[in-house]
Amino acid sequence: MGLDRRVFMKTLGLAGATLALGKSTGTALNKDNPTEFYGLLYDSTRCIGCQSCEFACAESHNLPEPEDYPDPEVVRKMDETRRTVVNAYTTDLGETYVKEQCMHCNEPACVAACLTEAMYKTKEGPVIWRGDKCMGCRFCMVSCPFDIPKFEYHSSNPKILKCDMCYDRLQKGEIPACVEACEEGAIVFGTRRELIKEARRRIHENPDLYKDHIYGEHEAGGTGLLYLAPVEMDKLGFKTTLQNESYPSLTKGFLYSVPSVFVLVPALLLGIHEATKNNHQTEDDGNE
Repeated sequence: MGLDRRVFMKTLGLAGATLALGKSTGTALNKDNPTEFYGLLYDSTRCIGCQSCEFACAESHNLPEPEDYPDPEVVRKMDETRRTVVNAYTTDLGETYVKEQCMHCNEPACVAACLTEAMYKTKEGPVIWRGDKCMGCRFCMVSCPFDIPKFEYHSSNPKILKCDMCYDRLQKGEIPACVEACEEGAIVFGTRRELIKEARRRIHENPDLYKDHIYGEHEAGGTGLLYLAPVEMDKLGFKTTLQNESYPSLTKGFLYSVPSVFVLVPALLLGIHEATKNNHQTEDDGNE
């Protein structure tokens, strides 16, 4: 079994460039970039807990159909079989529903933790996972402040699963499946700037209906999924102790202080994996 030296050195070289230049967390907007991130605005005052979004997501991604109807006694979690869930919470205003999924952070911690760019922030805004670049380290799972990415532990060819905002549909000019399926208008798709403007309009025009808080506008440096609710966010299962500064910003100084070997080891392993992958496939084919 031989190593493909060109593939191996290319991968290792990318890691070295990361150390020298500082790691980009994607295509975050700046003053010189007129591109707007796309995102979602979820309005819990309009959600009736019908799970249409869940069924549409499952169908769109060939996942098992949802079974559990929102029950305030049970907080359902995302796993390798479902990329989004709708939970019910008992509040002073009665049952309130919350759709949970990937937050698509402006500066994602999962992307910053991924040395091979398997987890990637697209220029359109969605954070996607690219299996051909993944080495299975699962650093993305550990780093996510929202505990979103899930791993297929029982699969012979495991994947990292999470909402990708139906990125394949966006590339064809379509909207996410969950948005299309929501007849109540609880989920809105648009540019992040437009969604924040719309959220503020709703709060201003209906101050008795909404709490004056757009969750995701500032949390963790800002997210692509924004929330409006009639009660305080901590009553709906939201993490309200997150910092407003992006989490990757905490590691910028660290990257320049740790020995290079600790940062290069994952890329080194990926280089070996990539260089020998074709050999393994050839051997498997020959044994069939």
